[in-house]
Amino acid sequence: MAKRDYYEVLGVSKNASDDEIKKAYRKLAVKYHPDKNPGNKEAEEKFKEISEAHEVLSDKQKRARYDQFGHAGVGGAGSAGGNPFGGAGNPFEGGNFNFNGQSFNFDFGGGGLDDILGAMFGFGGGARRPRRGADYRTSVTITFEEAIFGVNKTVNVNGETIKLKIPKGIDDGMSIRLAGKGGDAPEGGTKGDLYVQVRVKPHKTLTREGSIILSEQVISMVDAALGTEVDVETVDGTVTMKVPAGTQSGTPFKLSGHGVPLMRSDGDRGPHIVTIIVETPRNLSKKQKELLQEFQSAKKRGLFR
Repeated sequence: MAKRDYYEVLGVSKNASDDEIKKAYRKLAVKYHPDKNPGNKEAEEKFKEISEAHEVLSDKQKRARYDQFGHAGVGGAGSAGGNPFGGAGNPFEGGNFNFNGQSFNFDFGGGGLDDILGAMFGFGGGARRPRRGADYRTSVTITFEEAIFGVNKTVNVNGETIKLKIPKGIDDGMSIRLAGKGGDAPEGGTKGDLYVQVRVKPHKTLTREGSIILSEQVISMVDAALGTEVDVETVDGTVTMKVPAGTQSGTPFKLSGHGVPLMRSDGDRGPHIVTIIVETPRNLSKKQKELLQEFQSAKKRGLFR
């Protein structure tokens, strides 16, 4: 199901002020808050929707990206939404994967009643199950680029070295569950599982929002006025980007296909969005001041608009 327009969700116009957006959000949040609507799933969904809309429209940079690129500019494209797996449904349910013969699945802390009962008592759902071994937990740290493109790692658990293939597009805090790599089970039961939490080191210039990579590019006031080309650092290397004449500070530009690979997709990637920051010059020379004063005078006379 396609996402609704965020301005429509809050009931405000596209040129609404920050104060109007805040007031609209507060009014709707009070109306649909779960505490005022216990057990009402529709109200709960509406509350989530207006909270998401407010999060984007109350942030100047996110709002600018949304105004220019729609939901794709803030990590929520169509039915995939902000789910890094590129599909509908609950992303916290995890899923089964096979990478180069390595079978494992992602686990985000969810689990059904059968799993809980099985872990505690060796049975669940009314049917007795064989006792299983203890689950082991460990962590692995990778770089920003390794999270984007995937990487092979090894982890040591109880003296055993285990090979781990981390898929492209994984995000900080996600855990990988390797079935049967945990503790031995008593009485012939099944071995426990190994949970590996992935920690991603921050990048010095790039940040990430779901499938989107974000960065800023500083240019001079003159380049902003006349237009220029800039070299943008991306995870794929340096990309030359055109900045048209008259670009204002805070304007976002999209480099399609240079963002995060979408998990469970065939090579699709999100965008890299570059926000232009126009630098105001300091410590001007006498000649520079005279030129700017001349420009200012001409503008006052209506020669420039």
